[in-house]
Amino acid sequence: MAQAYAVSISNGAMPFYCGCITTIHIVINLLNILILISGLSFLVYGIAYFKSPQMKSEFKRFGLEKAGTPTAVLELLGAVGLVIGLKIPLILLISAGGLAILMFLGVVVRIKVKDSFWTSFPALFYMVLNSYIFFVSLPYPK
Repeated sequence: MAQAYAVSISNGAMPFYCGCITTIHIVINLLNILILISGLSFLVYGIAYFKSPQMKSEFKRFGLEKAGTPTAVLELLGAVGLVIGLKIPLILLISAGGLAILMFLGVVVRIKVKDSFWTSFPALFYMVLNSYIFFVSLPYPK
């Protein structure tokens, strides 16, 4: 006989249930929303590198043509890691920290090639966002 399961999505106060194959508990809070925003963004950026000639031309403009593919792969790994990190805190720390460092290097490159503030803003924004996710997710000493 098959066993029924439910999906429970909680906003911290009242859970929502619907029939499904498995049970998933996701607490909807600001941190999780930020994690999902960052994860989705890096997934899009990573895929865009392989689909868009413009993304490849940016790395050529930076003088980092060979770093484009490894950067896109790191973005994709970081995106997947952020989502997995919703359940496995160590993966979240590694992914958020790695993406923060990657974006720090992006900011450095943008400064080096003398890009404008607004052109550099996405790298700065995602560096700050992933640094925040990293530091907020650190385990507190007991």
